[in-house]
Amino acid sequence: MRISTQQFSQAAISSMLSQEAQLSQTQQQLSTGRQILTPADNPAGAAQALNLQSAIDTNTQYQTNGNAATARLGLEQSTLQGVGNLLQSVRTLALQGNNGTQTDASRASIASQLSQNLQQLLAMGNTQDAGGSYIFSGSQTQTKPFTQNPNGSFSYFGDNAQRYLQIDANRQVAVNDAGSNVFMQIPSGNGSFTAVPGATNTGSGIIDPGTVTAATGYTGDTYQIQFTTATQFNVVDSTTGTTVLSNQAFQSGSTISFAGIQTSITGAPATGDQFTIAPSQSQSMFQTVQNMITALNTPSGGSAGSQARLHNVMNQSLSSLDQAMTNVINKQAGVGSRLNAITDQQQLQSNAKLQLQTAQSQIQDLNYASAISLYNQQLAGLQASQLTYQKVQSLSLFKYI
Repeated sequence: MRISTQQFSQAAISSMLSQEAQLSQTQQQLSTGRQILTPADNPAGAAQALNLQSAIDTNTQYQTNGNAATARLGLEQSTLQGVGNLLQSVRTLALQGNNGTQTDASRASIASQLSQNLQQLLAMGNTQDAGGSYIFSGSQTQTKPFTQNPNGSFSYFGDNAQRYLQIDANRQVAVNDAGSNVFMQIPSGNGSFTAVPGATNTGSGIIDPGTVTAATGYTGDTYQIQFTTATQFNVVDSTTGTTVLSNQAFQSGSTISFAGIQTSITGAPATGDQFTIAPSQSQSMFQTVQNMITALNTPSGGSAGSQARLHNVMNQSLSSLDQAMTNVINKQAGVGSRLNAITDQQQLQSNAKLQLQTAQSQIQDLNYASAISLYNQQLAGLQASQLTYQKVQSLSLFKYI
């Protein structure tokens, strides 16, 4: 078989072009650090790398969500810390104001300080994040949640919703607590019941906020402690209309127990005075502080009855304040547990992401040592082909004639 000069040249050129293409691909692999440049290079590997990249992107989004959740919960945590500290300051001032040695003027001064604390407490309830969203408005993040009305009451304009962020395929975390649950829905009194004097009492009796001593015996009914004389009282279940205790001898400070309830009355109640024990109702911490301010601003006139009314209001308000402080502590614990959960989840995701990236690297990343060795071989082969082609092309019979 004869091979013409043209056929030889064409075959040599085709070989060199193929070698150049292979060398160019190796150069691209070296410049990009990838051994798979197009799906055609390794269809199965390219598909697997794409699936791994999708998993990595999802993992990254979960970590981004976790960071956002951490920032929001961190702001709530610091705000709740401030609320707790402020309520402790309010409690200290309230105890000072409830001291019998205070005068009307000194109580008014304490009430002024409490008014400043109340406004600060409202401001904390209306805390906004860096984006201007109210953190205690539930899902109504652009609505200012708390307002004091002209009549002294307080309103909440948010909702009860919690907002969630996905931090894993099967896990969401709440990134807020509705202000209604933090500031508004606080059980009054001792958390189970309130113990308040009758509005028409004339004696100096002061009732203790009391406790539930036997949960099985406590029915949640409303009771009245009725003084038939200054030294005797009855306990009547107002809910059922039955008398629980009859003709009990009264002694100031002695324990009064009935239906799983324990309380005491100090001072000197008058005939006809009564005290009502009723199930706790929800009351905002703002209203609790406002009740203290109102009581401290009310002149006592120096009478024992006026002093008793002040102490009764302050005792009940202090008890309600303790419920508010407990609620804040519980909310802080809830936020802290969510922050810990996010931290744990992000650690798991970091480990998973590293594994995914390692698997992806093994499929698509270039082994530089092997690639450089191949590049040198391909370059030497091309150069040899070019040199050979050049020498063959230069051969001619005319040189030997």
